[in-house]
Amino acid sequence: MICTTIQNKTFSRIMEILQSAEMAEIRLDRCSLTEDEMSECFESDVPLVATCRVSEIMAADPGLSEIKAASICEDRLCRAIKAGARYVDVEVEAPKYMSKRVRACAEEYGSVFIKSFHDFSGTGSFDELEAMVRKCMRIGADIVKIVTMAESTEDAARVLTLYEVFEPARLIAFSMGEAGRQSRLDCLAKGAPYTYAAVDEDDAAAPGQWSAASMVSALYGNRRFPDACIAIPSSKSFAQRAIVAAALADGVSRLSGYSPCGDNESALSVARALGAEVDADGSVLKIKGIAAAPGCLDISALHTGESGLLTRLMIPLLSVLSDSKVEVTGEKTLLDRPLKGAEDMMNAFGVKVESGSDDCRVPLSVTGPLRGGHAEISGRYGSQLISGLLMSLPLAGKYSKVRVLDPKSIPYMFITLDVMKKFGVKVGNEMSGDRNFIESGGDWSLCSEMLFKVQGGQRYKAADFAIEGDWSSAANFLVAGAVFGKVRIDGLDTKSLQADLSIMDILMEAGASLSQTGDHLGTVTVQRAPLTAFEVDASNCPDLFPVISVLAAFCQGTSRISGVERLAHKESDRGQAILDMLLKMGVKASVVQDTLIIEGHSLASRLLTGNLLKGGSYTSSHDHRMAMALKVAELGADGPVIIDDTACVSKSFPGFFGLFSKLQDN
Repeated sequence: MICTTIQNKTFSRIMEILQSAEMAEIRLDRCSLTEDEMSECFESDVPLVATCRVSEIMAADPGLSEIKAASICEDRLCRAIKAGARYVDVEVEAPKYMSKRVRACAEEYGSVFIKSFHDFSGTGSFDELEAMVRKCMRIGADIVKIVTMAESTEDAARVLTLYEVFEPARLIAFSMGEAGRQSRLDCLAKGAPYTYAAVDEDDAAAPGQWSAASMVSALYGNRRFPDACIAIPSSKSFAQRAIVAAALADGVSRLSGYSPCGDNESALSVARALGAEVDADGSVLKIKGIAAAPGCLDISALHTGESGLLTRLMIPLLSVLSDSKVEVTGEKTLLDRPLKGAEDMMNAFGVKVESGSDDCRVPLSVTGPLRGGHAEISGRYGSQLISGLLMSLPLAGKYSKVRVLDPKSIPYMFITLDVMKKFGVKVGNEMSGDRNFIESGGDWSLCSEMLFKVQGGQRYKAADFAIEGDWSSAANFLVAGAVFGKVRIDGLDTKSLQADLSIMDILMEAGASLSQTGDHLGTVTVQRAPLTAFEVDASNCPDLFPVISVLAAFCQGTSRISGVERLAHKESDRGQAILDMLLKMGVKASVVQDTLIIEGHSLASRLLTGNLLKGGSYTSSHDHRMAMALKVAELGADGPVIIDDTACVSKSFPGFFGLFSKLQDN
């Protein structure tokens, strides 16, 4: 990325420059800002570096002692950090006590601490340069900045050789002077998080500095990047559960914010098949439920479309709603998806599940009645069937305790409980785990056991509520903005229970610029920023895997995404599909046990080295998540990405390609 150095500018001019800069350094030793102006400046979505040199403060006021000048710098830098500075730069020569305090402040507020060394007299030996980098890292630098005066191209080349020794994402190394001018761009090719440019040629902060405009032209050429506002459709995880609950309820429920898609429409079809009356008026659903009770239905067959969630919810529900055998059928990719664990899990509650295949696939039959009681079941096959049990057991006439060992996709279970609660049905729950779980304060990924306590004889009651926006769909646009441009998204709730809200944590760990206006329902903005490798356990959010693998391809360094085993029986063998996609696109990737390992390079590095992802013909494997991820990847490809099956996105997000075109039109 290109960081524009802003110096000797008024507040209004600084804010004007930030409108077009992708990143900026604010020279607090050369810009006179009030406390309020500084706060407003560093609240910008643009990633900002706060810099204040002790030597500059002393040069401006020769009467100041070093202690006083250091105090002024410390105060300004810490105020910038607290206001939101993404990076803070302290020179090697700064007093140790000042550097230590600023670094502590940066750690507290989450700013990246840069230790910088400038040599305006020349360029030392490689051993001297290497020793300086190691010294800066030893004293706590997150990033080390090495800038020397080059008398020759050999000097500049020597500085760039540092990238062969140190992790590029932690190093900004280039040379000043005409001989070092090209190194300011070449450091990006080596993997530097960013480089520096001047507002214009007449305002260079150091000899040989490019203007921002000339560097943008050299780096990006005519390439255009996303800058759009997107309204996200409703969450199908919430919508399907709410539709089923409304169908079970006594009375008329009104669900607002509904967005049609294949799986949601299948849920409405199921509601009608159960006997509920469904009326859709734009984005509002009015559903008159059946006042569900044990054995209330005389139904012999039910079609659940292509939805694995809907199928797994209905298997337990059918066993309590009907006293006779019910045939469950489906279509498309659902026919190839094993429902592992269904037979054993349902048998624990007296329900017989029969399938013509060894690994339990639809079509299958369900024979109840479901009996409450105490049971211990495995959660290793996912949360969806457990969610169906949780929705069913309250209708039964007996108190139940369900102990789930090795639970997966835990957030989705809490979505189920949240929807049930809205419809007047309550289930108690407890999570437990080892010392790591306890010390984490309840981290879902560390939970090894869940206990659900279910009072029988409950009934669903009609409810009115809004279906929240879908984080699974939003993740594609968030990644597109984080890597390639700027995207503003409406319709999301940052207090959501949805597992895919984890995309925010993943992006923040990678270094993306994220903000939200107003409260937890306000517009979420993501903007391009220097991205570095990340590590995440995606076991609880498997739908994020395809798009965060694309994210990892543009994060400098080696990313590790664990939870691959959870992907084997999605709409495709998603783990293999992701690996095949990455390898075909020229990304170095492998799967080791349960972890996908991806070697990434920054967008700037890929552009300068000609190492963009490879365009061409790709298969979505009829998987909606893969099709969306491929479209995001196309933004960083050397040519169009042609997807064999794009219609598969209708399963969750029919309008995806139309909305995504807004990014490509800017």
